[in-house]
Amino acid sequence: MAALLSSRLLRDSSLSALAAGFVTVLVGFASSAVIVFQAAQAVGANQAQIGSWILALGIGMGLSCIGLSLRYRVPVVTAWSTPAAAMLAATTTGLPLSDAIGAFVICAVLVAMAGFSGVFERMLGRIPLPLAAGMLAGVLLRFGLDTFVAVRSQPLLVLVMLAVYLLMRRQWPRYAVIATLLAGIVVAGARGRLHLDGVALAPAQPVWVSPTFSLAALLGLALPMFVVTMASQNVPGVAVIRASGYQVPVSPVIGWTGVLNVVLAPLGAFSLNLAAITAAICMGPEAHPDPARRYMAAVWAGVIYLIVGVFGATVVALLAAFPKELVMAVAGIALLGTLGSALHGALKDDTGREAALVTFLVTASGLSLAGIGSAFWGLVAGVVVMLALRPPKRG
Repeated sequence: MAALLSSRLLRDSSLSALAAGFVTVLVGFASSAVIVFQAAQAVGANQAQIGSWILALGIGMGLSCIGLSLRYRVPVVTAWSTPAAAMLAATTTGLPLSDAIGAFVICAVLVAMAGFSGVFERMLGRIPLPLAAGMLAGVLLRFGLDTFVAVRSQPLLVLVMLAVYLLMRRQWPRYAVIATLLAGIVVAGARGRLHLDGVALAPAQPVWVSPTFSLAALLGLALPMFVVTMASQNVPGVAVIRASGYQVPVSPVIGWTGVLNVVLAPLGAFSLNLAAITAAICMGPEAHPDPARRYMAAVWAGVIYLIVGVFGATVVALLAAFPKELVMAVAGIALLGTLGSALHGALKDDTGREAALVTFLVTASGLSLAGIGSAFWGLVAGVVVMLALRPPKRG
């Protein structure tokens, strides 16, 4: 059985899947690792404890990506909750670190209960596919635009990357993204834009903090984190999976992320959830032409997340050495195919086109209300429009 599994994994894997997994981790860490550092500092974590947070998050994301993707043969990508980290950084001044850890545990227990009970999946089953596709397109639009925004500050770097991408898409499309990334690194290095001085190899050490529980942490942190994680992260995460044409049992997937989060919370894993933006990188044609083999991109992302966790501080410093324009460009280019598919899925049906368009526009606007991001409000707006435009029932 083990030999058969190994043979299948080797057959399904590819260089393009490895590249997609690497870009997934690159975009995930480069876009929000600073917020995690700020969140840890806000609750009084020292340097060793911050390293433990990165270690715990890396292990959690790595194990869940590998385990869930292999279990369901679908690219399941997990991430930390950036909105939860931002809220943690902004609102928990005065809470002792042990109370914050206790809030992480409570939040994770609530996520596991919402998953295994089936409540979350029953709610999601009512979201029409055009709205899910419109939400995904709205989430990804900023990344597509950022590719061309980056031309303004680094025209040579980004234009070379675009030229390499177009050439590779014509000749060897499976390797277009990795070739684009390598071209960007070469150009950045030649122009002195890679800052590797502060990069040193050093493994992170786990630091256990026993959780304590308080009413202030429950009401001020645990419950808001649960709402934000489910609404702003897990709802878009499931929508991305479905909009990409995959089916996965939502209840156990969400439930197991919660269970893993409970175990790792005392080491600093504040919130684990389904990824949306980074997941889309593993679900597009650049990961593999065959949709049935794209799960290996998520498996590779999981392997790289484990490495990132073990060498947390080193990897974060390495990613920070890349110019931001390189990260912006490679993310936008890697998501072009997925963005196009999402727009097609949102607008191809005449009956739901206006609702899907409103979902897309609200999501793309970046609207945030009550601490919940625009992806959730885009779905809400789309449902309202769909209900308002529903033909009246004939008596």
